[in-house]
Amino acid sequence: MSVEHDAVVVGAGPNGLAAAVAMAGAGASVLVVEQGDTPGGGCRSAALTLPGFVHDVCSAIHPLGAASPFLRTLALADHGLEWLHPEVLLAHPLDDGTAGVLLRDVRDTGDAVGDARGWERLMGPVVDRWEALAGEVLGPLLRMPGHPIALAQFGLRAMWPATVLARQVLRSPQAQALFIGIAAHSVAALERPLTAAAGVMLGGAGHAAGWPVARGGSQRIADALVAELGRLGGRVETGRRVRVIDELPSATVVLFDTSPRDLLAIAGSRFPTGYRQRLARYRYGPGVFKIDYALDGPVPWTAEACRRAGTVHVGGNLAEVAHAEAEVARGHHPERPFVLAAQQSVIDRQRAPEGRHTFWAYCHVPNGSTLDVTGAIEAQLERFAPGFSDVVLARRVTTSAALAAYNPNCVGGDIAGGATDGLQLLFRPMISTHPYRTPAPGIFLCSSATPPGGGVHGMCGYWAARDALRHLGGRPPQPSSDLA
Repeated sequence: MSVEHDAVVVGAGPNGLAAAVAMAGAGASVLVVEQGDTPGGGCRSAALTLPGFVHDVCSAIHPLGAASPFLRTLALADHGLEWLHPEVLLAHPLDDGTAGVLLRDVRDTGDAVGDARGWERLMGPVVDRWEALAGEVLGPLLRMPGHPIALAQFGLRAMWPATVLARQVLRSPQAQALFIGIAAHSVAALERPLTAAAGVMLGGAGHAAGWPVARGGSQRIADALVAELGRLGGRVETGRRVRVIDELPSATVVLFDTSPRDLLAIAGSRFPTGYRQRLARYRYGPGVFKIDYALDGPVPWTAEACRRAGTVHVGGNLAEVAHAEAEVARGHHPERPFVLAAQQSVIDRQRAPEGRHTFWAYCHVPNGSTLDVTGAIEAQLERFAPGFSDVVLARRVTTSAALAAYNPNCVGGDIAGGATDGLQLLFRPMISTHPYRTPAPGIFLCSSATPPGGGVHGMCGYWAARDALRHLGGRPPQPSSDLA
């Protein structure tokens, strides 16, 4: 029986597209199949509210996209991708009218938060060795490190609970709030070990590469990857749902940019019992409740720095943010949720009609939640931006259950690809020296349920492609010595 393709990739999210590009760049013939009408997965844009407003359906701000060791090797700018960097990367307002602010320069950030010594002590060594560190932390950990000193420096910070590290190293309320808000991207109770990792990694990425938006919408990232794949001879078929693996065209290798649940449903018949049981035990984390807004003007933040920021973290001081995230981890809806907001139109005027703005906000909620928490989110926004409701022209709400229906990879509304607490933060989908391989020859997992986890960086796809190319007998792609 003849083989139609060297590789078939199931799912056209950023990781699936990155895997396809890596394989096509090494000379493999590649087909990507996507059940949605457009490629992109969690990296799509659409008109969700009023005509002329472009909203990011899921991901919006891309520190790991700009910092990705693999994406940075691709000429995506030739396909129309342009990163736009706001003057203030991130702001975190407090009740006294001040805000913690993340700026590109570490020293400038330390001065802005009133704790230059503490912020430089926390972030300086990470940023100084970021080029070496990125290839280590954005990949599987059970391998020989190429830069053990950089990895050890990162590990000494990452191992701590975010609350403990913030209180031990940082002194000002602004610095502590800034760090704890970044760490809350871990989607876990911030008193738990290893939750500092997200704060250190994302903070370091921001200083090293920025917290940019994609001009015109996050869809442009996916579109650029599709165009690069086409240049290399690969192609994408949309509107093609795969229920069982036998429905796929014949291929030497198949890579799944899906959740472990869908991998099990589609290809489980090829796996031994033990592997099926481990996939079935994979844990999914909290979901999100998201609101997309069309605004008649800018958000009236009390803290001036928030008006210039691409991202705003809304939740108050360290203790308040930690309490909100602990409530979610216990399966509750916090009365005062921690809200992650993006105001893309502050820097990207293509997003809304002249004088008007887009605004994107979400909070963490229990997995599978159907509760509408618009009131709780907007109470937090009004707390730090009095009069916010007066500029709202339209809103589109998405519960965790609705997000899961829209994107099957977001199981129960989990946008992180699985729970990020305990060992599952480090080893996904299970402890293995080859997390992308399955026991079935030629079948690989390349989604955010593999290292390094969630985010629009394409690194899960890149590492899975390396393993798949070895199976094909080809030479794995080598974008830099830091990834070898």
